[in-house]
Amino acid sequence: MAVEIKEILSKKILSEAKGYLDIGFTHSLNPYSGCAFSCSYCYVREMPIQKFKEIPWGEWVDIKTNAAENYRNEMFKLRQKAKPVNIFMSSATDPYQPIERKAAVTRGLLEAMLENPPDFLQIQTRSPLITRDLDLLMKLKDKCEVLVSMTVETDREDIKQIFAPFAPGIKLRLKALREIHEAGISTQASISPVLPFTPDFPKALAGIVDRIWIDTLNIGDGSMGKRSKRLGMPQLFEAYGLSEWYRVDIHVRVEKYFKKSFPDEMVHVSKNEAFPIHSKR
Repeated sequence: MAVEIKEILSKKILSEAKGYLDIGFTHSLNPYSGCAFSCSYCYVREMPIQKFKEIPWGEWVDIKTNAAENYRNEMFKLRQKAKPVNIFMSSATDPYQPIERKAAVTRGLLEAMLENPPDFLQIQTRSPLITRDLDLLMKLKDKCEVLVSMTVETDREDIKQIFAPFAPGIKLRLKALREIHEAGISTQASISPVLPFTPDFPKALAGIVDRIWIDTLNIGDGSMGKRSKRLGMPQLFEAYGLSEWYRVDIHVRVEKYFKKSFPDEMVHVSKNEAFPIHSKR
């Protein structure tokens, strides 16, 4: 699939945390606009950033070339206010787009964070490319609290191919999680959204994550399932004989299942609780 790549200058790089991020985060940070992974269930497809775009979601990515410069300027001002800065990167894109290999916008941001770190940084990605930046992450974790959250919606590659054929493979993501965890960096598996998985899914995560975050198409699309319905998710599940996995209470079942294999304090469900940020600064 061809992806239109553009370089742009952004007015700001840190946005005030709202909606589902208003649970301890103060800001979201998106190094890119658009996303080449083109996951069929992505709620951003239903947001204004895409609604007013002529190019379909998944076929365009804008590179924010001045992201690091903006971060330095904005963080300087925020630090003058002496308020905590807890960053979620990223909420409307993946910070490790395929173009990141060349553009290195996210890497530039991490370098800027070493100069003026936030109090807490969560990196949300589904790309093994993040392991390229282990050198910076290991330095950064000594300056602030860092959590690497890898999206692992399922342990089945065939299911991933149905819902997110252009996203990195599941085995590669699990390998990256292990590498990051073994480097001493806190890790989280984000089962977001819950897709059909095998009974052995907990075993695949054992020993490589500190936390498990469960989210679904009904409680995590920012519109209580309405965006997911508009994206045709119920029909897609039905077409593959997977309707049982689209239940409104699927998060309850998945939570109970994972708590059989992990301590209760490791397993968290979206919308059920606040995100436990404990700043070291």
